[in-house]
Amino acid sequence: MHITGGRHFLQIPGPTNVPDRVLRAMAAPTIDHRGPEFAELTKAVLAALGPVFGTGGPVVIYPSSGTGAWEAALVNTLSPGDRVLMSETGHFSTLWSELAGRLGLQVEVIPGDWRHGADPAEIASRLAADERQEIKAVCVVHNETSTGVTSRIPDVRAALDAVGHPALLLVDTISSLASIDYRHDEWGVDVTVAGSQKGLMLPPGLGFNAISEKALAASRAAAMPRSYWDWGPIIAANQRGFFPYTPGTNLLYGLREACAMLAEEGLPDVFARHQRHAAATRAAVRAWGLEVLCADEREHSGSLTAVLLPDGHDADEVRRVILDRYDMSLGAGLGRLAGKIFRIGHLGHFNDLTLIGTLGGVQMGLQLAGVPIKPGGVEAAVEHLREAAR
Repeated sequence: MHITGGRHFLQIPGPTNVPDRVLRAMAAPTIDHRGPEFAELTKAVLAALGPVFGTGGPVVIYPSSGTGAWEAALVNTLSPGDRVLMSETGHFSTLWSELAGRLGLQVEVIPGDWRHGADPAEIASRLAADERQEIKAVCVVHNETSTGVTSRIPDVRAALDAVGHPALLLVDTISSLASIDYRHDEWGVDVTVAGSQKGLMLPPGLGFNAISEKALAASRAAAMPRSYWDWGPIIAANQRGFFPYTPGTNLLYGLREACAMLAEEGLPDVFARHQRHAAATRAAVRAWGLEVLCADEREHSGSLTAVLLPDGHDADEVRRVILDRYDMSLGAGLGRLAGKIFRIGHLGHFNDLTLIGTLGGVQMGLQLAGVPIKPGGVEAAVEHLREAAR
């Protein structure tokens, strides 16, 4: 039985639901991307993005996916054969490290169990052992979308500082920006990578690099081949309100509106909302008698929750039942977690009642799929939200 009435619940951890305000903004007529009206749009968008990244430095916008922004961060700061240190925290950190290898970089991976974030102590140990300072960059995924684990970036920065290593710090915030507290300048990040389709509440299609002065200096010496991704021509053109190629005009209209929505709510309240919904979701999962994949209380994601199923139960079958019966999409397990977990996205344009509807569908779907659970998950989430509202 497939349910067709009502709205579809898109509860994957991105792309997320696009607010009506943003959709309406994107429906504006296409304009001349060499004209004065577009220049004003560009300048307004760039000004609004600074607070979202927590930076007073340049933010480069690409018509690209987050994968493109990964590549841009690497090719602008590094040279062929450079060593980079990467922490394996899940599927997406693995993909980033593979991309770095294909670019001709020497990739040193710190293995992980996909239940914990990047280990600052191990990063410090690897850097301390690098007496010739051959490691040129440390790459960390802030919020691992495949696992629901958030790495502690201030602790990683402190690890670099403690051993006095000059490596650049490159951080992927694709599923954390505008959802989880993040501070590019304050935390000493050199390149922040982001995408449009998650906390920024837009469709896919825009990639971002926020860039420190140290990263800009590195880019002047970097010898990695680059053209489309080159920061220099983009930053120069942005000063006049333009781009060196045709930009994603209508996505930029939507981005301006999304930044306005974030500013109206206030970023501290946006972050608090995400943490409230994440905590309520974890309360539900535990009340069902199931296990949250993230194993460190300090590293629970505000963007999504990954739910580990008991042995003998197929998470993909649970997702199939929920989609068929309740018209709700949940995130699949990726890589080594395929079939073992499902992921509940609770980020972006999202509120308390949407969460309760989501958890109601999950609870009923688990029961229909024959997963042995206790029935009190939704009630536990309601209680958490009610207490948080007092």
